[in-house]
Amino acid sequence: MSLPYRPNVGIALFNAQGLVFTGRSHSAGPEIVLPGFDWQMPQGGIDPDEDIVAAARRELEEETGVTQAELLAVTDEWWSYDFPLYDGPWHKLVAFRGQRQRWVAFRFTGSEEAMDIGKPNGDEPPEFSEWRWSPLADMPGLIVPFKRPVYEKVAQAFAAFASPITKEGRAG
Repeated sequence: MSLPYRPNVGIALFNAQGLVFTGRSHSAGPEIVLPGFDWQMPQGGIDPDEDIVAAARRELEEETGVTQAELLAVTDEWWSYDFPLYDGPWHKLVAFRGQRQRWVAFRFTGSEEAMDIGKPNGDEPPEFSEWRWSPLADMPGLIVPFKRPVYEKVAQAFAAFASPITKEGRAG
């Protein structure tokens, strides 16, 4: 396939209990969501010349309303996935064969009352219809199969943050 991959950032937002934010997603163009595999972590495109962490913070705020988060880690590698075959109406993602992602882990430091998944995402509807905290290790089984290999890498890369914060302020 000659189409390029879209540069993208994925976000693992951990709470103090070591669980990650996960939202119930909807289909958007070639990002086809299947029943029973409609939970995912926030993600979004990286603007030209945009820093990875800045892109992650922007996407996190756009999709969840979260602005209070401590940076934990950033993956060094880009992980890619291909979109499944798509013959639906035109969508901005049809110009790409899939997405190549770097992932950023944050620790949520704000109040859950500040989370807002209901605001529109630019010209598109909100990214998520509902949200919850989930174990990171469960995420590969909750995501659509074409994204699963990337989520398996994310679960391995960020496993150290998937533990409750101790009295000393460390995951453990």
